Amino acid sequence: MSQSFTITRLGHQGDGIADGPVYAPRTLPAEVVSGTLDGSQLTDVRIETPSGHRVKPPCRHYKSCGGCQLQHASDDFVADWKVGIVRNALAAQGLEAPMRPIHTSPERSRRRATIAVRRTKKGTLAGFHGRASDVITEIPDCHLLDPALIAAIPVAEALAVLGGSRKGVLAVTLTLSEAGLDVSVKGGKPLDGPLELALAQATEKHGLARLAWEDEVIAMREPPVQRFGTAEVVPPPGAFLQATKDGERALLRAVQEVVGGAKRVADLFAGCGTFSLPLAQGAEMHAVEGEAAMTEALDRGWRKTRGLKQLTTEARDLFRRPLMPDELAKFDALVLDPPRAGAEAQVAELAQARRPAIAYVSCNPVTFARDAKALTEAGYRLNWVQVVDQFRWSAHVELAASFTMNHTKA
Repeated sequence: MSQSFTITRLGHQGDGIADGPVYAPRTLPAEVVSGTLDGSQLTDVRIETPSGHRVKPPCRHYKSCGGCQLQHASDDFVADWKVGIVRNALAAQGLEAPMRPIHTSPERSRRRATIAVRRTKKGTLAGFHGRASDVITEIPDCHLLDPALIAAIPVAEALAVLGGSRKGVLAVTLTLSEAGLDVSVKGGKPLDGPLELALAQATEKHGLARLAWEDEVIAMREPPVQRFGTAEVVPPPGAFLQATKDGERALLRAVQEVVGGAKRVADLFAGCGTFSLPLAQGAEMHAVEGEAAMTEALDRGWRKTRGLKQLTTEARDLFRRPLMPDELAKFDALVLDPPRAGAEAQVAELAQARRPAIAYVSCNPVTFARDAKALTEAGYRLNWVQVVDQFRWSAHVELAASFTMNHTKA
């Protein structure tokens, strides 16, 4: 039986929420909607009274594809909503801060995507999973991905023919690099001699820069270079990379502003050098990252690049072994770019170390706000926050923030 509800707000996953709570996907605040209630989920949703912020989704795959959640909302609405998520997360910790204008990456700018590929009786099916579904939706006209990634989907299909199972789904991560396509595959058949040979031949046939199978490099025609500042880095297969070059540049500008003229900077959760290497043009750097393969790639990139200041690396689990106050005392500024869990243990040590400046990059407003509270209670000032939306049309929120030590506080 169909029931009607009025949407009051959006949840953190982008779903509309009515009193109950009742969750209705792809709806907006103030809309009157109807549908079939299944537990707390509204299915077969119909929009009875649309919001003034509702727009026609630009991508024809939107209804069936699960890659985006918010194409039915105007850009201005999404921008305000994402800034509001950060503001509300801070408010929940008793904090507020000046919010700079959001920076949103353009359409068709994602440089990495994981394509789901299933072998079928007729061949293959490749694309993104539907919303909360195992169904794969083909995405030939995706408005999110760089066109070069769309053009590479047949490569993912070819790899599934060679090494995919009829029972499982192959996860093929396609990444654009300076040398071409960098491909990493998971969920395929176990490697044996014939499969390894076939994959090596496929690397040549499709002109791939590199092909890795379950993290084992099968073949590399050319090093899949990523450029960070003036340095060229070859990340390990599947290593973290900012979703868009545009978003990476925006985050880097924010970090550079916070670090300013610092002479010695520590980059914590440094990855392969997204911030360390550009900052090394003006400051001595110490880059700390949990995975040794990433620090090794960062170090090689630094050693091959002229004109950079001293850069040291350290493979260290900052969740279990954060840098202590005596180690942090060496640095004029810190860069933090932790995963979604935030940096609780490291922030506790920074609270004691009282360093002049911290640039905090976050992909989770809730853990960022928790860490921000610990820093402000220790005497840091939260100067500003900027949301950087490189996951356009999704519920994902990233940000950069500036903290400086308020030395007038005891």
